Amino acid sequence: MSYIEVIIKSIILLLCPLSLYLLYTIYKKNLSIEEKDLGFEVAIISLLYFVLRFGTSCYNEYPIILFDIPLLICYYKRKISLAVFISLILIVYETIFLNINPLFLALEYSSYLIVYSLFFKKKLKPNNVVNYFIIIKSFMLSLAVFWFIKPTAIFSSNLIYLFTIIITLYFVTNLIMAIFAKGEQVVELNCDLEKIEKEKELRRSLFKVTHEIKNPIAVCKGYLDMIDINDKKKVRKYIPIIKDEITRTLVLMDDFLDYTKIKIEKEEMDLVMLLEDLEDYLEDLFKKNGIKAEFNIPDEDIYIEADYNRLKQVFINLLKNAIEAKDDEKKKKKIKVSLESDNKFMKIIIEDNGVGMDKETLSNVSEMFFTTKKRGSGLGVSLSKEIIEQHNGSILYNSVKGEGTRVIVTLPKEINVA
Repeated sequence: MSYIEVIIKSIILLLCPLSLYLLYTIYKKNLSIEEKDLGFEVAIISLLYFVLRFGTSCYNEYPIILFDIPLLICYYKRKISLAVFISLILIVYETIFLNINPLFLALEYSSYLIVYSLFFKKKLKPNNVVNYFIIIKSFMLSLAVFWFIKPTAIFSSNLIYLFTIIITLYFVTNLIMAIFAKGEQVVELNCDLEKIEKEKELRRSLFKVTHEIKNPIAVCKGYLDMIDINDKKKVRKYIPIIKDEITRTLVLMDDFLDYTKIKIEKEEMDLVMLLEDLEDYLEDLFKKNGIKAEFNIPDEDIYIEADYNRLKQVFINLLKNAIEAKDDEKKKKKIKVSLESDNKFMKIIIEDNGVGMDKETLSNVSEMFFTTKKRGSGLGVSLSKEIIEQHNGSILYNSVKGEGTRVIVTLPKEINVA
């Protein structure tokens, strides 16, 4: 095996455990400090074993010494206990297999610890750590070659070996340390990206909860403004609605506990009954805003598998948007709700003759945080879309500026009982 092949083999043996350690820290999220330390120790011990067991070779009867690199990494990572342990292993190994005096080796490896104590307490760049290491190693290796390894060899042969191994040590250690440092940066970047993503999800959840809580509170306020304690008929009508909205608010608050995804609990429900409830539910709000609401829904029951409260949340959002989009310049303000059916799907169509949307607004209407309202959060449409998609349905918007908007909600008709 040529010298270059030996070096390449040694580099591969050095990089494999380090790469596995870095991949492990990326794959196993939220590792504790103890778990990371254990993974690092396993990687370094494995690295040392591979180099000593499979990487040792000869260059013109001289040993190619790359097995000190694990020790260098330990000092770089400030793992002093592990460094001392590896130093002891290397002293034993070099004493037995390279016939180097153990006292000399103890002096060499003690010098690394002394220099670390003096200079390495400040965080140094990888190339500075390597430079200190190479200086000490070069000096001690020169003494070892002439005193222990090849004391009887030709002086020029020893010099060629020293020059070759020092150059090799310099480039290989710089390469390994650079790759390891870059790998750690990738791990840190991955952790930072995960934190950013979690913060983004948390922020979205806060916006979701804030937006959705605002709707039932607004409904409660609207009915409280209209309620007359002396009118028992209105009290009996409005109080249950206010209670329902408070209950819905509590359900929305529960969503915050699982902010990554809205929970959908499907059960058999009557779609017609939901729309009838919405008609009664929003009747007085339509009147307050001068809007004529027309619900063209069939008399027979239409059952589907869906989450009643979630769909109610969606349609309240859509109808509330339709109310807010009214065109005050038009004498007749209308909102029409109708149902269409085919063999597989139900279509709930909400039409208004409000201000409508231009092409740019229409193209961005489903984007989270996009809004044309002064106090809007830009979440209502995107949340409604998310809920409908979790029902395996879709929402389609058609709108013309100045004429009005048409929203088509399509839901799978998995059950149809007359």
